[in-house]
Amino acid sequence: MDLYPAIDLLGGQCVRLYQGDYERETVYGDDPVSQARSFEAAGAQWIHVVDLDAARSGEPVNRPIIAQIAQAVNIPVQTGGGVRDEAAAKAHIDAGVARVVLGTAAMEDPDLVARLASQFPVAVGLDVRDGHVSVRGWRESSGVELLDAVARFEHFGVAAVIVTEIGRDGTLEGPDFEGLGEILEATSIPVIASGGVGTLAHLRELAAMENNFRRLQGAIVGRALYEGTFSAEAAVEACRR
Repeated sequence: MDLYPAIDLLGGQCVRLYQGDYERETVYGDDPVSQARSFEAAGAQWIHVVDLDAARSGEPVNRPIIAQIAQAVNIPVQTGGGVRDEAAAKAHIDAGVARVVLGTAAMEDPDLVARLASQFPVAVGLDVRDGHVSVRGWRESSGVELLDAVARFEHFGVAAVIVTEIGRDGTLEGPDFEGLGEILEATSIPVIASGGVGTLAHLRELAAMENNFRRLQGAIVGRALYEGTFSAEAAVEACRR
C-alpha cells in the first residue's frame, strides 16, 4: 500500500480542516514546496494535494503552487479541489501533475470523467457523510449512496477512487475499516482510503486489509504527520505491512 501524505492548501498555506469544516482550520506551514520535498525524502510514493480554496469557490488560486510542487519533486503528485472542467484538469496535467482528482464534477457530469480518463490518469474523489457522497467542498449532499457512486465509474477506466469519510477526517480516531472493506468487495477500481488515520496501527491495519482478493492501493495521511504523531518515514514502513 502506498502512502499519500496530504498537502491541503488554503490561501497558499498548508492547513488541515477538522471534519471538512472551513471554520475549524489549523495552519501547519507556509512553504508547501518544502513540505512536499520532505515527504519525498522520507520515502513517500506520492504527494496528495488539495486546493481547498478551489473546492469551495471554484477559483484555482493555488494552482501556481501546485505546479511548483509538481516540478519540485520526483515522485508523482495527484491533485484535486475545484477541478470541474476539462480545462482545469488539463492545466494541472500540463503543469506536471500526474493524476487529477474529480469530486463534484464527477458526480454532476460522469461523462466528463470518461472523457478525461481516456486522455490521462484520473481519480474520482468520493467524500462521504452519513453514507452519501458530498459535493462542493463537502458542504452539500449529492443524495447518492457511496456504493452506488462507486458503481457509476466501474467501467470508466479511472485510475482510482479516493474515499474520504468526512466525519473521521482530521479526528485521528481511525478509518472506517468496515466501509472500506465493503468498497473493496464492490469494485475492481483501485481504492485509496482517506480520513481518520491517527496511529501507525491504523496504517498497518489498512495495509493488511483484504477483501475479494483485493487490497487498498493507498492511504492518505495528513494531520497525524503534521502534528508529529508519527514520522513520514515510519508511516511509509507501516504501509509496507
